[in-house]
Amino acid sequence: MSKATIEMDKASAILKLLGDKTRLTMMKLLDKHDCCVCEFVEIFKTSQPSISQHIRKLRDLGLIKEERRGQWIFYSMNKSHEHYPFVQEILKHLPNQDDKLRELEEQGTRITCC
Repeated sequence: MSKATIEMDKASAILKLLGDKTRLTMMKLLDKHDCCVCEFVEIFKTSQPSISQHIRKLRDLGLIKEERRGQWIFYSMNKSHEHYPFVQEILKHLPNQDDKLRELEEQGTRITCC
């Protein structure tokens, strides 16, 4: 990890968010790929409002950012966030999740909104 330290309350807030399996998986995916809500709906087999709540929590803490492309919004890891090194340190210990996106591509459902 970087030499910078993180305050306990900030670390606790980040760890609380990442304590949810769905959000943790989202973060692992977003560390390498931009994704939109519809892709997460397909990956997690859950409702759009549920996915939007997870995204809102991550965005509110500044861990992810959004970019509008036409009428769609894509999300990515906010690598300029002051605590990105802390998050990256956690994520590097997790298994690669690229197979989830490959499955969407094989099913023809990757980026169905675009």
